[in-house]
Amino acid sequence: MTDLRLFAGRSNPALAAAIAEYLGTPLGRVELGNFPDGEVRLKLSDDVRGRDTFVIQSTCPPVNDNLMELLIFIDCLKRASAERITAVIPYFGYARQDRKDEGRVPITAKLAANLLTTAGADRVLTVELHAAQIQGFFDIPVDNLSAQPVFQAYFETLSLSPLTLVSPDVGNAKQSRVYADAMNANLAIIDKRRISGSETASMAIIGEVRDQNVLMIDDIIATGGTAVDACRLCRQQGARRIVVAATHGVLCGAAPQRLAEAPIDCLAVTDTIPIPPSVRARLPNLVVLSVSKLIGEAIRRIHRHESVSSLFMKR
Repeated sequence: MTDLRLFAGRSNPALAAAIAEYLGTPLGRVELGNFPDGEVRLKLSDDVRGRDTFVIQSTCPPVNDNLMELLIFIDCLKRASAERITAVIPYFGYARQDRKDEGRVPITAKLAANLLTTAGADRVLTVELHAAQIQGFFDIPVDNLSAQPVFQAYFETLSLSPLTLVSPDVGNAKQSRVYADAMNANLAIIDKRRISGSETASMAIIGEVRDQNVLMIDDIIATGGTAVDACRLCRQQGARRIVVAATHGVLCGAAPQRLAEAPIDCLAVTDTIPIPPSVRARLPNLVVLSVSKLIGEAIRRIHRHESVSSLFMKR
């Protein structure tokens, strides 16, 4: 594409390559590494003066390293006189720290937004923010894509009728309702009580799952506690097949072991975060769906000043 330059950090090279292939645009050449003391070393090998530039970098674990690398990349593009810089962040780290839910804690999602803007980003493109209102933390345009088209196309291949969408908690009920309406399915909600930042206790199901295939969708699976507890409760209540899906497979800590031992027939995530081969080997029921075409199409439309709304409006 004329005047478009596409670059990638080191957080998710496979996704970046797939996006570049969709666009028919090679990834920009860059020397990217670390100095002996760990500081990021970066030098562009391509001219970006007056160009519409996009840098792809998920701020997934290690979050601080990937976020800092993205900030340095943006600063480099700005100082190289790029006309516009779009930070393409498939997974936006720190998104769960979006409010003061108790005294004397930071709002780190807002801090991350400030850092990206100060570094020189003109626009942010991301997928399935944990809280949509984070878009308001920015004073620049934010396109928050929905992974719904990617998931729904996959779900239609699974023959899940009779189907009940189960929301793993009350806060996720709205998203589950969107899928339930789109797939002509019933809806049930897990009444969940959180014990700590890493532990939850699922208490009861509001709705009926007996003799139903269950589909459970969330934006993030981190430690896996919420999903595992909810799946066990559904199985105890007589659910047939259980499918769990999450846009962002953080899968940290004991998550692989917990999910491997849980009554989950199929676990689907997208490639916003790279899944290590060791984790894939422990989860034979894991399916990784690509959002490369979704993000690639958004980049194409942004570059051509076309509407992006159809890619993030949930119907």
